[in-house]
Amino acid sequence: MIVGIDIGLKRIGVAVALSNTLVVPSEPILRKNRNQAASDTLKMLKEKGAKTLVVGLPKGGSCEEEMERRIKHFVGLIGFDGDIIYQDEAFSSSEASEIFSDSRDGRFDSVAAMIILKRYLKISL
Repeated sequence: MIVGIDIGLKRIGVAVALSNTLVVPSEPILRKNRNQAASDTLKMLKEKGAKTLVVGLPKGGSCEEEMERRIKHFVGLIGFDGDIIYQDEAFSSSEASEIFSDSRDGRFDSVAAMIILKRYLKISL
């Protein structure tokens, strides 16, 4: 099972690859603090039987190095023992807003995670 996540400050969007051609958004993880979020993320990965974790990573922009450091630190806190792959998430939120308009809704974050996972699997939107 391949799971994709989009790490945000308030929520972690989650998407699951049901096959090599079908990706669906899943229930997002609410983020109260990073330790709770990391623990909840690991629990979700175990429940879904994840073997591979695809993590959205922003490329380009003035904060690229800082964001990469923060995201990789958070992924280290998760303690996932499967394969971890970082996928460029550039403009995934913009694409998600074309599909789901309410960015305050947690499902928006999971749609962004779905887009990131589809990019990894090279599935057209």
